[in-house]
Parts: sequence; C-alpha cells; structure tokens
Amino acid sequence: MTCRAAHSPSPHERLTYTTYDDKVATRDTPPADPEARRVLLAAPRGYCAGVDRAVAAVDQALERWGPPIYVRGQIVHNRHVVADLAARGAVFVEDLDEVPPGERVVFSAHGVSPSVRQAAQTRELTVIDATCPLVTKVHKEAVRFAADGCTILLIGHEGHEEVVGTAGEAPDQITVIDSPDAAATVQVTDPNKVVWLSQTTLSVDEAAKTVAALRARFPALADPPSDDICYATQNRQAAVKLIAQEADLVIVVGSANSSNSMRLVEVAHESGTPQARRIDNATEINPTWLNGVTTIGLSSGASVPEHLVTDVLNRLATLGFPRVEEVVTTKETLAFAPPRVK
Repeated sequence: MTCRAAHSPSPHERLTYTTYDDKVATRDTPPADPEARRVLLAAPRGYCAGVDRAVAAVDQALERWGPPIYVRGQIVHNRHVVADLAARGAVFVEDLDEVPPGERVVFSAHGVSPSVRQAAQTRELTVIDATCPLVTKVHKEAVRFAADGCTILLIGHEGHEEVVGTAGEAPDQITVIDSPDAAATVQVTDPNKVVWLSQTTLSVDEAAKTVAALRARFPALADPPSDDICYATQNRQAAVKLIAQEADLVIVVGSANSSNSMRLVEVAHESGTPQARRIDNATEINPTWLNGVTTIGLSSGASVPEHLVTDVLNRLATLGFPRVEEVVTTKETLAFAPPRVK
C-alpha cells in the first residue's frame, strides 16, 4: 500500500494566477509631482469565505440566544474582530474548562483536535463548529493517510491553532515541518510511505521550497490530493506579488498573530518592494514611511474586515495619496453554508 493520491501534481503545477497587464510607471525615478502619487489597492483582499462564515456564526449565535456565547480561541486572528464580538457578549476562552457545563461554545475557524471535541462532549457543551471547511479537508486527509499507515509531514508553524488541531488527528504519525531546513533532519519510519500536508495559510513559495527539500530526501513523498494552501491565501499572495513590483511601499492590514497577513508582508519583500509594513489599523501608519514614496501598494489579510482598509485609504488620502487604483487579479465567488446550530 502506498500513500500516493490518485493525482499528485506539484505545488507549482496546481497554482493558476491571473495577470494584470496594464503597465504602470516604474519606481526607478519617482516623479516629484504630487499628482503622480497613488495607491494600488489589491483585489482580492480581506475576508475569505471561511472567515466570513466563522464571524457570522458568532454573530448569529449572539442574536439568537444573547450573551454569553463562548468561543474557544480567537474566532479569527484579528484583534479588532475579536474586540467587537467581545463587546457584544462573546466570551473568548483558551480552554473548555472555562466554559460552564451545558453552555454553547463556538469552535474557531482554525479547527480543533479530536481531544477538544471529546472534552466538549464530556462537559455536555452545545458545539457550533465554525471550522473552515478547507481546514476540515486537511483534517480528513490526515485521518485517511494515517489509516493507511503513512508518516505525515505537516508543513506549518509549530503552535499555530490550525496546526495543533490537524496534528491532533494522528499525533503519533504526524511531524510538523516549519521550514526547508527542518527537512534535513526529520526522521520517518518508512521512506516509501510518506506524505506531506500543509497549513492552509502558508506562503505558497516557501511551502514549495519545503516540499522540494523533503522530496530530495524522500523521493517517494506523496502529495495531498488537492491544494492544502487555500484559494484565498493563494489569491491574496498573487495580488500582492503583482502590486509589489510597482510599489515603493506595501502596507498589509492584519494582526500580528495572523499567519496569512504575515505571509503577505514576506511575499511583498520577496517580490521586490523596498519596504513592506504590517499594521493593525490606520493609526499605526508612520508618515516617515512615505518619504520619497510615489506608489503605495495596499492589501489586507483574510481575517480583516473591509472597514479597516477604508480607514487606511482615508488616512493615506490625508497624507497626500488620494488617488486609488484597484488592481484586480481574480474574482472570488466561493461561499460556505453556515455551521449547523442546534
């Protein structure tokens, strides 16, 4: 028995990017004329379908039953979203022991391990499972490959909620790989029965490097049956790559604990922009960043509400950048059904 999926294209083969062909002024000799200043606004940006579904689950629970509604972990990794829900009566807890028996609890978009589900059942909690369906897909892949006796190399960030939840599906068979360097030392039981999976919010390019390093050691390494890095992560990175090539500064709106937001900053740096900054909101913009800047690229992580981006655009307008050009690389239409609520 092997761990190979029916079709196993490489990470690069599975990615499709839409290009933006309209040429814009280069940054080699930035014009001094203030009229030339502009903001390239990446699209898509902000909320993905999984985040929208998770936030809506808490919203609807508060509307239906009123506070308190307990949420295990941050529903999504954005401090403004969490603060807003908390102000309305959501109670965020790190451990289910903090939830009174019999109460309702929402599982975050990042997913949980089977042990957490068992703990909820033991405490007779009513669970509203807001796990992103694309994260659930990775959980199911882990269960299936573990049942086949494979060693699973899970590419992701150690300690991230999503990685903890996925690894909990088969802790004796899953090893977390956090970088290409880690591929040099990982040990497996049978090099002919090895498969890689990944966190859904990784840098596409960095994950591809890690897979290549793993395959160099384990030629029989099997791929997941379809992309684990989610569509929204790929689309936002592709858009940032494009605007970064024209921007003197790229600003990413997102919280520090947001993996996909941090990856956007990395992608901007790697794509050639002289400076890339992450901010939680418009108040964090430092006017000195704009010295000598003609073109600003702007995007936001998948857990960022659009009003935060609007605030940034308004702030940039007051700082001399009122002109906005939206750069659309693809349209997103995916939507998920709401989680079942008892």
